[in-house]
Amino acid sequence: MDDVKIGEILLPGEDFDREKSARKVQSRFWPVFRKAFRQIPFSRDVVACYYCAFDPATPTRVKAILLAALAYFVLPFDAVPDILALVGFSDDIAVLAAAIGTVRAHLKAEHYDKADTALAEQDS
Repeated sequence: MDDVKIGEILLPGEDFDREKSARKVQSRFWPVFRKAFRQIPFSRDVVACYYCAFDPATPTRVKAILLAALAYFVLPFDAVPDILALVGFSDDIAVLAAAIGTVRAHLKAEHYDKADTALAEQDS
């Protein structure tokens, strides 16, 4: 744990593995997002974070923060079970909001453009 950086979000009992988190986020993000879409007040920001996390131009530290927060969102185990109506995603929302606040300067217009396209597809 000596190599943990201040502000890095880790899952309980795990050292951060960016590649492993990236694979989990890519495979689970959209199915989980579709379930939570209406409960997240800042869905556009969350989707922009997804695109920012996989943008080759995004700094490694920012990717790590975003992947950790998105992994927490998509993994089935967390502090408040997601199956509980209305409150299930509250802890996920708090983690995502903290991550967005930390890396907001790295969220680019192109990430939001991709998010807008993806969200438009969700509505159709």
